Amino acid sequence: MATKDLPAVEDGAPSKLPIKSIPGSYGIPFISPIRDRLDFYYFQGQDAYFQSRVDKYGSTVVRLNVPPGPFMASSPKVVAVLDAKSFQVLFDVSKVEKKNVFTGTYMPSTSLTGGFRVCSYLDPSEPTHAKVKQLLFNLLASRKSHVIPAFRTNFATLFKTMETQIDADGKADFNKLNDDTSFEFIGEAYFGVRPSASGLGTTGPTKATKWLFLQLAPLTSLGLPKIVEEVFLHTFPLPPCIAKSDYKALYEYFSTAAEPLLDAAVTLGLSKEEACHNLLFATVFNSYGGMKVMLPGILRWLAVADSNLHARLAQEIRSAVAAEGGKATLAAVEKMELTKSVVYEALRMDPPVKFQYGKAKKDLIIEGHDAAYEVKKGEMLFGYQPIATRDQRVFANAGEFVADRFVGEEGKKLLKYVVWSNGPETESPSVLNKQCAGKELVVLLGRLLLVELFLRYDTFTAEVGTDLLGIQVNFTSLTKPSTSS
Repeated sequence: MATKDLPAVEDGAPSKLPIKSIPGSYGIPFISPIRDRLDFYYFQGQDAYFQSRVDKYGSTVVRLNVPPGPFMASSPKVVAVLDAKSFQVLFDVSKVEKKNVFTGTYMPSTSLTGGFRVCSYLDPSEPTHAKVKQLLFNLLASRKSHVIPAFRTNFATLFKTMETQIDADGKADFNKLNDDTSFEFIGEAYFGVRPSASGLGTTGPTKATKWLFLQLAPLTSLGLPKIVEEVFLHTFPLPPCIAKSDYKALYEYFSTAAEPLLDAAVTLGLSKEEACHNLLFATVFNSYGGMKVMLPGILRWLAVADSNLHARLAQEIRSAVAAEGGKATLAAVEKMELTKSVVYEALRMDPPVKFQYGKAKKDLIIEGHDAAYEVKKGEMLFGYQPIATRDQRVFANAGEFVADRFVGEEGKKLLKYVVWSNGPETESPSVLNKQCAGKELVVLLGRLLLVELFLRYDTFTAEVGTDLLGIQVNFTSLTKPSTSS
C-alpha cells in the first residue's frame, strides 16, 4: 500500500511511522450492514468476524460495519482499532468524544433511566459528568470497610449451597447462585441494606436482569430462529414499558437504601432524582452486570487449568491469610501476587465489556505498530477488546491463559495493556476521564472470589459453556482439604 509523508501528530510529537489509508469497506448501504450483522451473530461469531477482516486487509486498523445497524442505529460505520497500540486512542478524551457511545452506535431510550442521560453516556466535558462520578467516588470511599466482610458473608453462603446441590444433583449452577449472591452483596456493601430485606424481596436479580436485557438486546443472541431475533432484537428496540414496573421497584429500593448519599448529592449540584437514577445505573448495570460476567469468566480459566495451579493458589492464599492472624484482610489480599495475576489474566482474556467507542473530536493521526492512519473529525472509532488484548506483538502466547503472566517486575510492565476498565490498569479513574470508577474494587472482588474458594477447597471441577452474557459455569465437585493437611 502506498505511503506518504506524515504530518505532525495532534500532540505535537511527529510520528516516525508512514501514513497508510485505512483499508476496508462499508459496502452497499443497508444491504451490507445487514449481511455483516448476520456474520457477526450467526455465520462467523464475534471473534472471527473481526479477525477475518484483519486477515483480509492485512491491517489491525480497518473500516467495517458493526451491529446492530438498520434500523436500530443511525450508522453502522466505524474505524476499528484492533491492536494494543491503536486501541489506546479510545481512552484519550482530548481526542475522542464519549457522548452517547457507551453501548456503541445505538443508545437505549432514556425512558429506561428515568429520562436522564446517566454518567456512562456523558462526555467528561459535560458538567454533570464530574458531579456524578464524584458521587460514585464518595460512595466507594464511604463504604470501603464494608466490602470484604459483606463479600465473605454472602459468598460463604453461596459455597455452602453449592456443596448441598452437588451432593444432591451432582452439579451446581454457579451463575444462578452468583446472580442472587452478587445482588445481595452489592446492596449490603454499598448501602448497608440487603435487597432481600427490602420491598424487593428476592425479586431484585430478576428485575435487574430484565432491565439490563432491554438495553443490551441489540448486541445479544438468544439462540432463537434467526428471523425472530433479527426482527425483535436487532432491528427495532424493545419497548421500555416492558420493564417499567421492574425499574420502579428498583428505584424505590435505591431511593430508600441510599437516602443519606442522595442527601449529600445535593451539595454536588445534583437533584436527588438524578442522583438516584445514576446510582441505580452504576450499581445495577456496571457493578451487578459486571459481576454477572466477570466472576464466571475467572472460574472458566481455573476450571480448565491443571490442579497444580489450584495448589499454588491455595498455598499463596492460605499463607497470606495465616500471616494476618487467620483473617482475610486487605493487607493479606495485597500480598497474593499470583492471585492478582490470575484475575488480571482473566480480565485480559475475557474483558467484561468487549466493545469501546469514541467519536473523533478533530482530525487525528492514529498509530498502530507499523503504520499511522488518518481519521477525520466525526468518524466513529471502535475497539474490540478481546483482539486488542490478545495482541501477539505485546503478549507472548497471547491467545493462551498464562496464570503468572503479571507476576514480577516484567509482568507488571504489561499491565498498561490490560484495559478492561476503559483505561490502562496502570492509570486511575478520575472525574476527567471515562475509566471505571470502581476499577480497584472490581479487581479486589475477583481476588476475593479466589480467596473464598481456596480457603475452603484444594481443588474443584466444573463444566464450562456459554450463556446470554458470557460464560456459564456448573461446578461438579469441590474437594476440601484433608484433615491431615
